[in-house]
Amino acid sequence: YDIIILDIKMPKMDGMETLERLQKLKPDIPVLMISGHGTIYTAVDAVKKGAYDFIQKPPDLNRLLITLRNAMDRSTLITEKKVLQKRITTKQPTTIVGKSKTIKDLFDTIERVAPTEARILIMGKNGTGKELVARKIHSQSKRKDNPIIEVNCAAIPSELIESELFGHEKGSFTSAVKQRIGKFELANGGTLFLDEIGDMSLSAQAKVLRALQENKITRVGGEKEIKVNVRVIAATNKNLKEEIKKGKFREDLYHRLAVIIINVPPLNDRLEDIPLLVNHFSELICNEYNIPKKEFTAGAIKELQSQEWTGNIRELRNVVERLIILGGKAVSKTDVQKFVFNKTNQNNLIEQLFNKFDNIDEVKQYIEEQYYKLKEKTKTKVY
Repeated sequence: YDIIILDIKMPKMDGMETLERLQKLKPDIPVLMISGHGTIYTAVDAVKKGAYDFIQKPPDLNRLLITLRNAMDRSTLITEKKVLQKRITTKQPTTIVGKSKTIKDLFDTIERVAPTEARILIMGKNGTGKELVARKIHSQSKRKDNPIIEVNCAAIPSELIESELFGHEKGSFTSAVKQRIGKFELANGGTLFLDEIGDMSLSAQAKVLRALQENKITRVGGEKEIKVNVRVIAATNKNLKEEIKKGKFREDLYHRLAVIIINVPPLNDRLEDIPLLVNHFSELICNEYNIPKKEFTAGAIKELQSQEWTGNIRELRNVVERLIILGGKAVSKTDVQKFVFNKTNQNNLIEQLFNKFDNIDEVKQYIEEQYYKLKEKTKTKVY
């Protein structure tokens, strides 16, 4: 059934008892209670026990129709929420590969914090695998049977981030043609992963802070407070303390999020893990292409270990994929030099930068850093 209309006075079993049983059997179906003898106390009691609304007999037809329409919208929303949660909880990778001391320390920290309800701030450069750490924590937590919902705050325009996080009511803004559930509600009972939280607007930060303080959210354009039970894990590639000084990040939100701080090491700090990572990526990529797994020679691995990995794990994966496609039967040192690190070829350099970074600002920052490093080395003034 989409909706159940239930009279309070019925033979054999009264409506309130029936309501309680329905809540145990089918808690998602909206139940509308009606009565010709009810009081305000009866109405409050019915709603407390899970009724969607209470209407006096004889019902006002307009109010009844509006209530039924709203109840139907709620029923549809719950169905959509279940579909979305099922889609989101499709198995995502949680494997963190490595045996270096930095990775062993990371595993140890994850093992300690995962079973707790503590909020966590994951810090690390782009491409280090912060989302894998968040998924690993969730998979080892008490909430593992519920969804982990991921939000990339940097990828969502500032004017839409609040709707994305908290949902919106129909008509709350021009394109809000129907009610929508936000990520906080989708993550109810599970984990909400806020990636690149340093890029979130101050307005959205204030609402996230309130949600963390009160465990309640309000949809954009709505008035009703909705209780939520989520564990929040945030991640950033920025120095949030510096962002606080600049007035771009709320200090009170930082302290709410940073109960536990986990630093994910860059690939340059764990070069000894490259053989394991290359083997792991080779297996995954060859499975995707449905081809036999390609081996990498010792010379190829050594050449990869000799390089600087500013794009971290993400860059290494892209390089492994390229070598699998372009390299020989067994990827050699020559293949690595030819297809990856040929610095004399301008087009190849541009391709390298494209693979390393997500946007042009990161490319500019990298070039500036390399320029000043070279300037420091040569001690030569450039005009």
